[in-house]
Amino acid sequence: MRSYLYVPGDQPDKMAKALRSGADGLILDLEDAVAPTAKIRARTMIIDFVASTTAPNPELWVRINQGALGLDDVTAIVGAVGGSLAGLYVPKVTDSAMVRAVDEVLRPLELFAQLEPGLIRVSALLETAGGILDARRIARSPRVMRLAIGEADLAAELGVELTPGDERELLLARSMLVLASAEAGIEAPVGPVSTDFRDLDALRLSTVALRRMGFRGRAAIHPAQIPVINDVFTPTDDDVTRSRRIVELYDTSIAEGSGVCLNDDGKMIDEAVARSARRIVELARRLNNGGQ
Repeated sequence: MRSYLYVPGDQPDKMAKALRSGADGLILDLEDAVAPTAKIRARTMIIDFVASTTAPNPELWVRINQGALGLDDVTAIVGAVGGSLAGLYVPKVTDSAMVRAVDEVLRPLELFAQLEPGLIRVSALLETAGGILDARRIARSPRVMRLAIGEADLAAELGVELTPGDERELLLARSMLVLASAEAGIEAPVGPVSTDFRDLDALRLSTVALRRMGFRGRAAIHPAQIPVINDVFTPTDDDVTRSRRIVELYDTSIAEGSGVCLNDDGKMIDEAVARSARRIVELARRLNNGGQ
């Protein structure tokens, strides 16, 4: 998964158009994008939209509200269309207890709907200093398959001004998500949105920086941002060919019982190099199969 597009949950026309945006996943937003007086109505709109969407791609996620209202979102939406969702985005996760609370609501819902236990996955959105500092435990929490970072609220809380292009003031926070994800054995984290959807050159520059740090996807607020994000996180043909060759050489070496494996340029291939190559090959396979 490379790109995720936030879509207001109270705007059915935008949700329908977003299906053709090229995003790998849609985040149907009940939180920031919906006025307090429209939350319940938006919840119904999302249920109707998910129920009427039959295509397997893009994946459909729902960003629930915070607190008790968010748990009500979980009950209503998962109870109605849980089997059609990829999962839930849980906003402003400050500690692992918040994720456990969602899990406690989900378990009986899955049982009642005869869904596979654990089917509804969670992306935990870390947007506060507390969330960043507890990233390791959050990453290890039930159902969490991925961490995501929300930098607008985080930067405001920290009182920092971001340098255009690389946002270096938040490099430590970003690295903590990458480290926590790797240690927990979950998917690589998702990068933050860029609110300036007109400056696609700046978007590309900052997205490349995220990829180099270990992020493997990014969220967007406008369809125009999706092609740039997809391009940055899509391996080139040369990347895929080179990676397949590394995997082939390494697997052959292991099968033959050799402790030394060299690539075609005479450089050492070890398990870490092979693991990175396998990741690229697997991503290419998923993209060629429509993301499945």
